[in-house]
Amino acid sequence: MIRINENYLKLQASYLFSDIAKRVNRFQQAHPDRQIIKLGIGDVTRALPPACIAAFHRAVDEMADDTTFRGYGPEQGYPFLREKISRYDYQARGADISADEIFISDGAKCDTGNIQEIFAGAARVAIPDPVYPVYLDTNVMAGRTGSYKQGRYEGIVYLEGSRQNGFIPELPDQPVDLIYLCYPNNPTGATITKTQLKTWVDYAREHQALILYDAAYEAFIRDESLPKTIYEVDGAREVAIEFRSFSKTAGFTGTRCAFTVVPDTCRAFSADGQSVPVHSFWHRRHTTKFNGVSYPVQRAVEAVYSDEGRRQIQQLQHGYLENAALIRKEMTALGYDCIGGENSPYIWVDGRTDSWQFFDMLLEKAGVVCTPGAGFGRCGEGYIRISAFNSFENVKMAMKRITAALSSK
Repeated sequence: MIRINENYLKLQASYLFSDIAKRVNRFQQAHPDRQIIKLGIGDVTRALPPACIAAFHRAVDEMADDTTFRGYGPEQGYPFLREKISRYDYQARGADISADEIFISDGAKCDTGNIQEIFAGAARVAIPDPVYPVYLDTNVMAGRTGSYKQGRYEGIVYLEGSRQNGFIPELPDQPVDLIYLCYPNNPTGATITKTQLKTWVDYAREHQALILYDAAYEAFIRDESLPKTIYEVDGAREVAIEFRSFSKTAGFTGTRCAFTVVPDTCRAFSADGQSVPVHSFWHRRHTTKFNGVSYPVQRAVEAVYSDEGRRQIQQLQHGYLENAALIRKEMTALGYDCIGGENSPYIWVDGRTDSWQFFDMLLEKAGVVCTPGAGFGRCGEGYIRISAFNSFENVKMAMKRITAALSSK
C-alpha cells in the first residue's frame, strides 16, 4: 500500500491565490461584459527592459550556432552573472558577499520554499503573521507543525505584526531555530530600519538561530537610510541567508530568475552540537535537485547591471512606485489607514471589516481585485493588500471606481 505524506492533509483547502482566482472567474462568468482590473497578485505588467531583450536575442542566436551553443550550465549559475550580483548588489553597498556565495535559481518562491529541506525536521520555526503563505505551507508539508486550529498551526511560533508595532514584530519569547523575515514586507509593505534589523541579527547570534531573509522587494527602497540587504548589518554573515528575485526588480516573472545568498561563514549545528557550514548543504541540495537557469535568461539578467539596463529598470520601478503613491493617497483620502506604498509596491489597507467581505465588495461594486489580508494569517484579518503592479492608467481607473464604490456605501 502506497502511503502519502499526510502532512499535506493539514494544509488548508487551497492556496490563497487559487481562491482569489476562483472567485474572480465566477464573477467574470456571471458578468462577461465587466472589465476587471487586477491589483491582487504581485505580477508585473510592463515589458522586459530593452537592454535585457537585446541580450536575450544575442544569447538565443548563440544557441543557434554549434560553435557558441551552450548545454548544461553550472547549477549555481554562470560566473558572469554571479560576479555582477556580488559587485553591484553587495560590495557596492559595503556588504562582504563574494560570487561563490551566490546561487542563481528560477525564483525566490522556490528557494524560500526549498531552503527548509536542509534543516532538521524538529527545528523550531518562527514565522511572522501576516506572512507570505509559502514560508508557512512548506514547513507544514515538511511535518514541522501540528494541526490547524483557530487560524493557526500548532508548533509554529507566530511573530505578530500589527498597526501598533508597524508590522515589525517583537523578538520571539521562546527558543526558535529558524526565523523568517521579509522586508520590504509582503504583504504589508512595511520596511525595517538598520537598527531594527540589527536587533534580529544580534538575537540570532546570541541564541544560535538562523534568519531566512526575503529581500525580493529591495529594489523599491528609495530611502537610502534603509538597508537593502541584511548583510549591511555587522554579524549577519554568520546567521542569515538572503533571497532575492529579478521578477519584480526587472520584470522577470515570466522568464524566471532569482538568487539566494549563503555566506560560507553561515553556520548551523549537528545533533551533537558541532558547527557545520550551511553553504555546503545548500550547495549539495541545489546541485542535486536543480539543473540551472537557462543561458539566455542569465544573459538577459546580466544586462540589468549595464548602465543602460540600470536606467531602464529604475524607470520600471519608478512607474510602479508612482502607482503605489496614488493608491495610498486615494485610500487615505477615503479615510482608510494605510501602511506601505512608500519604498514598497504594496499598500496594506485597514478595511475596518471582514477581509473577504471587503474583497467581494470591491470586486462586485468596483470590478477591482485586491488580496484579502486574512489569507496571510490571523493578524491580517480586517486588512486588504492592494498591489501597484499594473499600468498607471489602470490604477487611475481602479481608484476612480473604488472611490465611487466606497463613497456610495
